[in-house]
Amino acid sequence: MIDFLHEAQQLFPYTQALRRDFHMHPELGHQEVRTAGIVAKELQSLGLEVTTGVGKTGVVAMIEGSQPGPVILLRADMDALPIHEETGAEYASRTPGVMHACGHDAHTAILLTAARLLHTIRHELPGSVKLVFQPAEEGMGGAEGMIADGVLDNPKVDVTLGLHIWNEQPLGWLGLAAGPTMAGTEIFKLRIKGKGGHGAIPNLAVDPILAGAHVVNALQSIVARNTPPLKAAVVSVTTFHGGEAFNVIPPQVELTGTIRTFDLEIREMVLRRFDEIVQGVAHAMGCQVESQHTRMTPALINDAQAAQVAQETARHLLPDSQIETNGPFTMGGEDFAYMMEKVPGLFMFVGSANPQKGLDYGHHHPKFDFDEAAMPRAAALMAATAIELLRKHSL
Repeated sequence: MIDFLHEAQQLFPYTQALRRDFHMHPELGHQEVRTAGIVAKELQSLGLEVTTGVGKTGVVAMIEGSQPGPVILLRADMDALPIHEETGAEYASRTPGVMHACGHDAHTAILLTAARLLHTIRHELPGSVKLVFQPAEEGMGGAEGMIADGVLDNPKVDVTLGLHIWNEQPLGWLGLAAGPTMAGTEIFKLRIKGKGGHGAIPNLAVDPILAGAHVVNALQSIVARNTPPLKAAVVSVTTFHGGEAFNVIPPQVELTGTIRTFDLEIREMVLRRFDEIVQGVAHAMGCQVESQHTRMTPALINDAQAAQVAQETARHLLPDSQIETNGPFTMGGEDFAYMMEKVPGLFMFVGSANPQKGLDYGHHHPKFDFDEAAMPRAAALMAATAIELLRKHSL
Protein backbone atom coordinates (compact mmCIF):
# COMPACT_ATOMS: atom_id res chain seq x y z
CA MET A 1 0.00 0.00 0.00
CA ILE A 2 1.18 3.50 -0.80
CA ASP A 3 2.72 5.59 1.99
CA PHE A 4 0.10 8.32 1.83
CA LEU A 5 1.86 10.73 4.20
CA HIS A 6 5.18 10.49 2.35
CA GLU A 7 3.46 11.00 -1.01
CA ALA A 8 1.40 13.92 0.32
CA GLN A 9 4.55 15.57 1.64
CA GLN A 10 6.18 15.10 -1.76
CA LEU A 11 3.16 16.87 -3.28
CA PHE A 12 3.31 19.74 -0.79
CA PRO A 13 4.62 22.30 -3.34
CA TYR A 14 1.62 21.44 -5.53
CA THR A 15 -0.83 21.72 -2.64
CA GLN A 16 0.67 24.96 -1.35
CA ALA A 17 0.73 26.60 -4.78
CA LEU A 18 -2.94 25.78 -5.31
CA ARG A 19 -3.96 26.96 -1.87
CA ARG A 20 -2.12 30.26 -2.18
CA ASP A 21 -3.52 30.88 -5.64
CA PHE A 22 -7.06 30.25 -4.38
CA HIS A 23 -6.32 32.50 -1.41
CA MET A 24 -5.18 35.37 -3.62
CA HIS A 25 -8.29 35.08 -5.78
CA PRO A 26 -11.19 34.39 -3.41
CA GLU A 27 -14.74 34.12 -4.71
CA LEU A 28 -18.01 34.35 -2.79
CA GLY A 29 -20.69 31.68 -2.83
CA HIS A 30 -22.06 30.77 -6.27
CA GLN A 31 -19.40 33.02 -7.81
CA GLU A 32 -16.58 30.44 -7.71
CA VAL A 33 -16.13 30.47 -11.49
CA ARG A 34 -12.35 30.85 -11.52
CA THR A 35 -11.86 28.39 -8.66
CA ALA A 36 -14.13 25.81 -10.26
CA GLY A 37 -12.32 26.22 -13.55
CA ILE A 38 -8.97 25.45 -11.94
CA VAL A 39 -10.44 22.48 -10.10
CA ALA A 40 -11.91 21.08 -13.32
CA LYS A 41 -8.63 21.54 -15.17
CA GLU A 42 -6.65 19.75 -12.45
CA LEU A 43 -9.08 16.82 -12.43
CA GLN A 44 -9.10 16.61 -16.22
CA SER A 45 -5.30 16.47 -16.17
CA LEU A 46 -5.69 13.14 -14.36
CA GLY A 47 -7.83 11.86 -17.19
CA LEU A 48 -11.03 12.04 -15.14
CA GLU A 49 -14.42 12.83 -16.60
CA VAL A 50 -15.55 16.06 -14.97
CA THR A 51 -19.02 17.52 -14.53
CA THR A 52 -19.27 21.26 -13.87
CA GLY A 53 -22.17 23.52 -12.94
CA VAL A 54 -23.50 21.14 -10.29
CA GLY A 55 -25.41 23.21 -7.75
CA LYS A 56 -24.61 26.24 -9.97
CA THR A 57 -20.79 26.32 -9.65
CA GLY A 58 -19.88 22.94 -8.17
CA VAL A 59 -17.55 20.37 -9.72
CA VAL A 60 -17.84 16.58 -9.58
CA ALA A 61 -15.55 13.81 -10.86
CA MET A 62 -15.26 10.05 -10.38
CA ILE A 63 -12.25 7.85 -9.70
CA GLU A 64 -13.44 4.39 -10.62
CA GLY A 65 -11.67 1.44 -9.10
CA SER A 66 -10.96 -1.72 -11.05
CA GLN A 67 -13.05 -3.68 -8.59
CA PRO A 68 -16.81 -3.22 -8.16
CA GLY A 69 -17.80 -1.94 -4.76
CA PRO A 70 -19.25 0.93 -2.78
CA VAL A 71 -19.01 4.61 -3.64
CA ILE A 72 -17.47 7.09 -1.18
CA LEU A 73 -18.02 10.81 -1.59
CA LEU A 74 -15.15 13.14 -0.69
CA ARG A 75 -16.15 16.77 -0.38
CA ALA A 76 -14.41 20.15 -0.17
CA ASP A 77 -15.99 23.61 -0.07
CA MET A 78 -14.70 26.40 -2.31
CA ASP A 79 -16.32 29.71 -1.29
CA ALA A 80 -14.77 32.67 0.50
CA LEU A 81 -16.23 35.26 2.89
CA PRO A 82 -17.10 38.98 2.60
CA ILE A 83 -14.21 40.01 4.87
CA HIS A 84 -11.38 42.46 4.21
CA GLU A 85 -8.10 40.60 4.79
CA GLU A 86 -5.61 41.94 7.34
CA THR A 87 -2.97 39.19 7.37
CA GLY A 88 -0.32 41.07 5.41
CA ALA A 89 0.73 37.76 3.84
CA GLU A 90 2.48 37.81 0.46
CA TYR A 91 -0.41 35.69 -0.84
CA ALA A 92 -3.12 37.90 0.68
CA SER A 93 -6.40 38.41 -1.14
CA ARG A 94 -6.25 40.64 -4.20
CA THR A 95 -10.01 41.15 -4.12
CA PRO A 96 -10.99 43.97 -1.73
CA GLY A 97 -13.55 42.91 0.81
CA VAL A 98 -13.36 39.19 0.01
CA MET A 99 -11.15 36.71 1.84
CA HIS A 100 -10.64 33.01 2.48
CA ALA A 101 -11.02 33.39 6.24
CA CYS A 102 -12.24 29.89 7.02
CA GLY A 103 -9.85 27.57 5.20
CA HIS A 104 -11.92 26.62 2.18
CA ASP A 105 -8.93 27.44 -0.02
CA ALA A 106 -7.03 24.77 1.89
CA HIS A 107 -9.91 22.28 1.67
CA THR A 108 -10.00 22.61 -2.11
CA ALA A 109 -6.24 22.15 -2.42
CA ILE A 110 -6.31 19.22 0.03
CA LEU A 111 -8.99 17.37 -1.91
CA LEU A 112 -7.18 17.93 -5.21
CA THR A 113 -4.09 16.44 -3.57
CA ALA A 114 -6.06 13.50 -2.14
CA ALA A 115 -7.46 12.96 -5.65
CA ARG A 116 -3.93 12.60 -7.01
CA LEU A 117 -3.02 10.15 -4.25
CA LEU A 118 -6.07 8.01 -4.88
CA HIS A 119 -5.73 8.20 -8.65
CA THR A 120 -2.28 6.61 -8.46
CA ILE A 121 -3.78 3.50 -6.85
CA ARG A 122 -7.14 3.52 -8.64
CA HIS A 123 -6.62 -0.09 -9.78
CA GLU A 124 -6.46 -1.15 -6.12
CA LEU A 125 -9.66 0.64 -5.06
CA PRO A 126 -12.39 -1.71 -3.78
CA GLY A 127 -15.03 0.62 -5.19
CA SER A 128 -15.17 4.19 -6.48
CA VAL A 129 -14.49 7.69 -5.19
CA LYS A 130 -16.75 10.61 -6.04
CA LEU A 131 -14.88 13.91 -5.76
CA VAL A 132 -17.19 16.80 -4.88
CA PHE A 133 -16.11 20.44 -4.86
CA GLN A 134 -19.00 22.35 -3.36
CA PRO A 135 -19.88 26.03 -3.74
CA ALA A 136 -21.63 28.33 -1.27
CA GLU A 137 -21.08 26.61 2.07
CA GLU A 138 -21.30 29.85 4.03
CA GLY A 139 -25.06 29.91 4.55
CA MET A 140 -26.03 30.04 0.87
CA GLY A 141 -27.40 26.55 0.32
CA GLY A 142 -24.48 25.04 -1.58
CA ALA A 143 -24.89 21.49 -0.28
CA GLU A 144 -28.65 21.55 -0.81
CA GLY A 145 -28.15 22.74 -4.39
CA MET A 146 -25.75 19.93 -5.19
CA ILE A 147 -28.09 17.37 -3.62
CA ALA A 148 -30.95 18.74 -5.71
CA ASP A 149 -28.75 18.27 -8.79
CA GLY A 150 -28.22 14.60 -7.91
CA VAL A 151 -24.73 14.58 -6.39
CA LEU A 152 -25.67 11.69 -4.09
CA ASP A 153 -26.94 9.60 -7.01
CA ASN A 154 -25.72 8.25 -10.36
CA PRO A 155 -23.91 6.40 -8.92
CA LYS A 156 -25.53 6.24 -5.51
CA VAL A 157 -23.20 7.23 -2.67
CA ASP A 158 -22.72 4.74 0.20
CA VAL A 159 -20.60 6.81 2.58
CA THR A 160 -19.56 10.46 2.87
CA LEU A 161 -16.29 12.00 4.03
CA GLY A 162 -15.25 15.60 4.56
CA LEU A 163 -12.83 17.58 6.68
CA HIS A 164 -12.07 21.03 8.05
CA ILE A 165 -8.75 22.49 9.06
CA TRP A 166 -9.25 23.72 12.59
CA ASN A 167 -7.47 26.76 13.99
CA GLU A 168 -9.01 26.27 17.41
CA GLN A 169 -6.48 23.48 17.93
CA PRO A 170 -2.74 23.16 17.22
CA LEU A 171 -1.00 21.39 14.39
CA GLY A 172 -0.94 17.68 15.24
CA TRP A 173 -4.43 17.59 16.80
CA LEU A 174 -7.16 15.56 15.11
CA GLY A 175 -10.88 15.62 15.87
CA LEU A 176 -12.36 12.23 14.98
CA ALA A 177 -15.40 11.86 17.20
CA ALA A 178 -18.55 9.83 16.76
CA GLY A 179 -21.97 11.36 17.27
CA PRO A 180 -23.00 15.04 17.32
CA THR A 181 -20.02 17.15 16.28
CA MET A 182 -21.30 20.48 14.94
CA ALA A 183 -24.53 22.22 15.82
CA GLY A 184 -27.74 22.52 13.88
CA THR A 185 -28.30 26.18 13.06
CA GLU A 186 -31.30 28.47 12.66
CA ILE A 187 -31.50 32.14 11.81
CA PHE A 188 -34.32 34.30 13.09
CA LYS A 189 -35.76 37.70 12.28
CA LEU A 190 -38.17 39.68 14.43
CA ARG A 191 -40.11 42.80 13.53
CA ILE A 192 -41.63 44.41 16.61
CA LYS A 193 -44.26 47.03 15.80
CA GLY A 194 -45.37 49.72 18.20
CA LYS A 195 -46.45 53.33 17.79
CA GLY A 196 -43.94 56.05 17.05
CA GLY A 197 -43.84 59.34 18.85
CA HIS A 198 -41.75 62.08 20.41
CA GLY A 199 -39.06 60.95 22.78
CA ALA A 200 -40.12 63.64 25.25
CA ILE A 201 -43.70 62.33 25.40
CA PRO A 202 -43.25 58.52 25.61
CA ASN A 203 -46.66 58.00 27.19
CA LEU A 204 -48.28 58.83 23.84
CA ALA A 205 -46.21 56.23 22.02
CA VAL A 206 -45.86 52.45 22.23
CA ASP A 207 -42.11 51.97 22.38
CA PRO A 208 -40.87 49.00 20.30
CA ILE A 209 -37.29 49.60 21.48
CA LEU A 210 -38.29 48.97 25.08
CA ALA A 211 -40.25 45.89 23.99
CA GLY A 212 -37.27 44.66 21.99
CA ALA A 213 -34.93 45.13 24.95
CA HIS A 214 -37.23 43.02 27.13
CA VAL A 215 -37.41 40.36 24.40
CA VAL A 216 -33.60 40.17 24.23
CA ASN A 217 -33.36 39.70 27.99
CA ALA A 218 -36.20 37.19 28.17
CA LEU A 219 -34.79 35.02 25.38
CA GLN A 220 -31.74 34.32 27.53
CA SER A 221 -33.97 32.41 29.94
CA ILE A 222 -34.37 29.63 27.35
CA VAL A 223 -30.82 28.41 27.84
CA ALA A 224 -30.61 29.47 31.50
CA ARG A 225 -33.90 27.97 32.67
CA ASN A 226 -35.49 25.74 30.00
CA THR A 227 -32.53 23.77 28.62
CA PRO A 228 -31.29 20.80 30.70
CA PRO A 229 -27.86 21.68 32.14
CA LEU A 230 -26.17 18.74 30.38
CA LYS A 231 -27.60 19.66 26.97
CA ALA A 232 -26.18 22.37 24.71
CA ALA A 233 -28.06 25.29 23.18
CA VAL A 234 -27.31 28.85 22.13
CA VAL A 235 -29.77 31.70 21.53
CA SER A 236 -28.01 34.87 20.39
CA VAL A 237 -29.58 38.15 19.29
CA THR A 238 -26.90 39.68 17.08
CA THR A 239 -28.53 42.75 15.48
CA PHE A 240 -30.99 45.36 16.77
CA HIS A 241 -32.08 48.05 14.34
CA GLY A 242 -34.57 50.85 14.90
CA GLY A 243 -34.89 54.59 14.87
CA GLU A 244 -32.99 57.36 13.15
CA ALA A 245 -33.29 60.44 15.37
CA PHE A 246 -32.28 60.97 18.99
CA ASN A 247 -35.65 62.42 19.98
CA VAL A 248 -38.02 60.14 18.07
CA ILE A 249 -39.47 56.82 19.24
CA PRO A 250 -39.63 54.69 16.06
CA PRO A 251 -42.73 52.78 15.02
CA GLN A 252 -40.86 49.48 14.74
CA VAL A 253 -37.55 47.69 15.31
CA GLU A 254 -35.96 44.65 13.72
CA LEU A 255 -33.86 42.03 15.49
CA THR A 256 -31.96 39.12 14.01
CA GLY A 257 -29.87 36.33 15.45
CA THR A 258 -29.12 32.64 15.58
CA ILE A 259 -30.14 29.49 17.46
CA ARG A 260 -27.78 26.51 17.80
CA THR A 261 -28.64 23.02 19.08
CA PHE A 262 -27.51 19.40 18.68
CA ASP A 263 -30.49 17.40 19.91
CA LEU A 264 -33.78 17.40 17.93
CA GLU A 265 -35.91 17.45 21.09
CA ILE A 266 -33.92 20.38 22.44
CA ARG A 267 -34.29 22.15 19.11
CA GLU A 268 -38.07 21.77 19.18
CA MET A 269 -38.24 22.99 22.78
CA VAL A 270 -36.03 26.01 22.08
CA LEU A 271 -38.06 27.03 19.04
CA ARG A 272 -41.33 26.60 20.94
CA ARG A 273 -40.14 28.69 23.91
CA PHE A 274 -38.66 31.25 21.50
CA ASP A 275 -42.04 31.84 19.89
CA GLU A 276 -43.86 31.90 23.24
CA ILE A 277 -41.46 34.44 24.73
CA VAL A 278 -41.34 36.69 21.67
CA GLN A 279 -45.11 36.83 21.31
CA GLY A 280 -45.82 37.05 25.04
CA VAL A 281 -43.32 39.75 25.90
CA ALA A 282 -44.09 41.91 22.87
CA HIS A 283 -47.83 41.76 23.48
CA ALA A 284 -47.33 42.50 27.17
CA MET A 285 -45.53 45.70 26.11
CA GLY A 286 -48.41 46.67 23.82
CA CYS A 287 -46.64 45.75 20.59
CA GLN A 288 -47.28 43.41 17.70
CA VAL A 289 -44.54 41.11 16.44
CA GLU A 290 -43.74 39.25 13.25
CA SER A 291 -41.41 36.29 13.90
CA GLN A 292 -39.58 34.19 11.35
CA HIS A 293 -36.97 31.49 11.89
CA THR A 294 -35.31 29.49 9.15
CA ARG A 295 -33.26 26.32 9.42
CA MET A 296 -29.79 26.76 7.95
CA THR A 297 -28.23 23.37 8.68
CA PRO A 298 -29.08 20.24 10.63
CA ALA A 299 -26.71 19.06 13.32
CA LEU A 300 -23.67 17.29 11.92
CA ILE A 301 -23.59 13.77 13.36
CA ASN A 302 -20.66 11.49 12.66
CA ASP A 303 -21.27 7.80 12.06
CA ALA A 304 -19.74 5.69 14.85
CA GLN A 305 -18.22 3.05 12.55
CA ALA A 306 -16.74 5.68 10.23
CA ALA A 307 -15.23 7.52 13.20
CA GLN A 308 -13.64 4.29 14.48
CA VAL A 309 -12.16 3.58 11.04
CA ALA A 310 -10.67 7.08 10.89
CA GLN A 311 -9.25 6.80 14.41
CA GLU A 312 -7.53 3.51 13.58
CA THR A 313 -6.24 4.93 10.30
CA ALA A 314 -4.88 8.05 12.00
CA ARG A 315 -3.07 6.07 14.70
CA HIS A 316 -1.22 4.17 12.00
CA LEU A 317 -0.72 7.02 9.52
CA LEU A 318 -0.08 9.91 11.92
CA PRO A 319 1.18 8.28 15.15
CA ASP A 320 2.43 11.62 16.51
CA SER A 321 -1.11 13.04 16.55
CA GLN A 322 -3.27 13.94 19.52
CA ILE A 323 -6.55 12.28 18.56
CA GLU A 324 -9.69 13.68 20.17
CA THR A 325 -12.55 11.17 20.13
CA ASN A 326 -15.09 13.06 22.22
CA GLY A 327 -17.25 15.67 20.50
CA PRO A 328 -18.91 18.01 19.92
CA PHE A 329 -16.19 20.40 18.89
CA THR A 330 -18.14 23.56 18.11
CA MET A 331 -21.56 25.23 18.10
CA GLY A 332 -20.72 26.39 14.58
CA GLY A 333 -22.73 24.96 11.71
CA GLU A 334 -21.67 23.10 8.58
CA ASP A 335 -23.87 22.43 5.55
CA PHE A 336 -22.10 19.15 4.77
CA ALA A 337 -24.57 17.96 7.41
CA TYR A 338 -27.24 17.96 4.70
CA MET A 339 -25.29 15.32 2.78
CA MET A 340 -24.51 13.34 5.94
CA GLU A 341 -28.17 13.48 6.93
CA LYS A 342 -28.98 11.47 3.80
CA VAL A 343 -25.82 9.33 3.60
CA PRO A 344 -23.95 8.59 6.87
CA GLY A 345 -20.29 9.38 7.04
CA LEU A 346 -17.63 11.38 8.82
CA PHE A 347 -16.49 14.98 9.08
CA MET A 348 -12.91 15.21 10.35
CA PHE A 349 -11.11 18.13 11.98
CA VAL A 350 -7.40 18.71 11.43
CA GLY A 351 -5.57 21.02 13.83
CA SER A 352 -3.83 23.85 11.99
CA ALA A 353 -2.88 26.57 14.49
CA ASN A 354 0.72 27.53 15.26
CA PRO A 355 0.93 30.24 17.94
CA GLN A 356 4.73 30.45 17.60
CA LYS A 357 4.25 31.68 14.04
CA GLY A 358 1.27 33.89 14.89
CA LEU A 359 -1.00 31.57 12.94
CA ASP A 360 -3.71 31.14 15.54
CA TYR A 361 -6.46 33.63 14.74
CA GLY A 362 -9.92 32.10 14.73
CA HIS A 363 -12.02 31.26 11.71
CA HIS A 364 -13.75 34.26 10.07
CA HIS A 365 -11.19 36.68 11.57
CA PRO A 366 -9.59 39.22 9.18
CA LYS A 367 -6.16 37.93 10.23
CA PHE A 368 -7.04 34.24 9.88
CA ASP A 369 -4.21 32.10 8.52
CA PHE A 370 -2.91 28.66 9.42
CA ASP A 371 0.18 26.45 9.39
CA GLU A 372 0.27 24.96 5.90
CA ALA A 373 2.02 21.87 7.29
CA ALA A 374 -1.50 20.75 8.18
CA MET A 375 -2.35 20.25 4.50
CA PRO A 376 -0.23 17.16 3.69
CA ARG A 377 -1.47 15.56 6.92
CA ALA A 378 -5.05 16.30 5.96
CA ALA A 379 -4.68 15.05 2.38
CA ALA A 380 -3.01 11.83 3.52
CA LEU A 381 -5.64 11.25 6.19
CA MET A 382 -8.49 11.85 3.75
CA ALA A 383 -7.07 9.47 1.15
CA ALA A 384 -6.15 6.72 3.63
CA THR A 385 -9.49 6.97 5.46
CA ALA A 386 -11.35 6.80 2.15
CA ILE A 387 -9.58 3.54 1.29
CA GLU A 388 -10.36 2.01 4.68
CA LEU A 389 -14.01 3.06 4.53
CA LEU A 390 -14.34 1.51 1.08
CA ARG A 391 -12.90 -1.71 2.43
CA LYS A 392 -15.26 -1.77 5.41
CA HIS A 393 -18.27 -1.16 3.18
CA SER A 394 -17.11 -3.88 0.76
CA LEU A 395 -17.26 -6.57 3.45
